[in-house]
Amino acid sequence: MSPLASRLALHTWSIDTTPLGAALAAARAGGFDALELRRIDFTRCFDAGMSNPQVLDLIKASGMHVAVLGTEYGLLFADGAERARLFEVFAQTCANAVALGCPMIMTAPGQNVGTVQQAARSLREAAQIAHDHGLRLALEFNSQHDVINRLEVAREIIASAAHPAAGLLLDAYHLQRSGAPGRSFEHLAPEEIFTFQYSDVPPGGPPGQRRPTDRLIPGQGIVQWREVFALLEEKGYRGYLSFEAPNPALWARAPDEVCREAAAATRALLG
Repeated sequence: MSPLASRLALHTWSIDTTPLGAALAAARAGGFDALELRRIDFTRCFDAGMSNPQVLDLIKASGMHVAVLGTEYGLLFADGAERARLFEVFAQTCANAVALGCPMIMTAPGQNVGTVQQAARSLREAAQIAHDHGLRLALEFNSQHDVINRLEVAREIIASAAHPAAGLLLDAYHLQRSGAPGRSFEHLAPEEIFTFQYSDVPPGGPPGQRRPTDRLIPGQGIVQWREVFALLEEKGYRGYLSFEAPNPALWARAPDEVCREAAAATRALLG
């Protein structure tokens, strides 16, 4: 079986309605090897009265490795006081990653927009902060965003940022939705791919929302998994595969059941 079969991470959006403590337990019980946590996982705990150190202790007590830590979206195109706030959150996210032994921060476009040049400047600044913490920063493109909606746009931003700590987060869902299925990322150099997210895509067009929640367990949709996973193997990718499948139908199920089915389906495809 592929070495990637032992490098599966649960993205907590896949069981979004589950409180963090229960989500950590479900990931372990379901057979995942690691976690991809979001900034909102922390803010929900803060809203429940927990301090940042208490959230870190909760995560550490799970015994689960944190492969990727997400920061609050929007910093690529933010201005003024909001930009300052988001970069303060980013610095705290980096400090939390260090405390958790997590090597990777990720960011995505969010809901705001701007120019490619603006995004590149912000990415370069954020990448330097990540580098100062001994971390790397992965940029995800979103097939539904007005600007960063294709792989080549993300590559242009990273090339313009020109920082060694900045690279790509590829997502099988957004590759498929943007018209780049299967082996479409064959032209990438291995070192460009920092981390990888995945979920299956139902047939038909995407829903008319910015953060589509129609994602499926792999094998239930139209993604060409043999081609995708084979290409990652050929490129020598040894990062984590992060299962990110927000879907109300999955949220309505027991979280450990969702984790178990998703992990087993992924390993079957990798095998």
